[in-house]
Amino acid sequence: MSKSKGMIWPYAIGLSITLVFGACVSTIIITNKMPVEDSDTYMMGYHEADAKANELLQSKIDFDKRYKVEYLKDGINLENTLIRYRVTTLQGKEVDDAKIEIVVTRPNNHKHDKTLNSPKYKDGIYSFSSIKLPVEGRWEIMAKIIIGENSRYYNIKTDTRTKEAFEY
Repeated sequence: MSKSKGMIWPYAIGLSITLVFGACVSTIIITNKMPVEDSDTYMMGYHEADAKANELLQSKIDFDKRYKVEYLKDGINLENTLIRYRVTTLQGKEVDDAKIEIVVTRPNNHKHDKTLNSPKYKDGIYSFSSIKLPVEGRWEIMAKIIIGENSRYYNIKTDTRTKEAFEY
């Protein structure tokens, strides 16, 4: 048996270890360059949403025992998107003192976020100023609604290419 044939295995094992280590390092470098986005459910970072999960769910339950929120579907489009909500008690009485904050965002991408505050209230409907959307496609309308001590997140998925919208 020749000496050179016996030396190939240590080199192969060393090369394999070096390649695995290099792949691990490159994976870490690439993932550190990727952005970490906020949670698309509660308008806050996902760590904070996870820490407050029980409070958020209880708040939603308490809110839903007293109030009803209705997103008035006009559809969204690139040039003239109107966002309107109706907030009533469960008995159908209009609520005129709700505070509503809206974030219109793309799924998993906050580059084009639009934040809307201070809606106009008229005849039981909260209306926000018309906005222009920069790109066509899927959008999410995330609302935080506060009435006195009660609050709720009300999230809608919608698309500029269709008039459909649904709560999630």
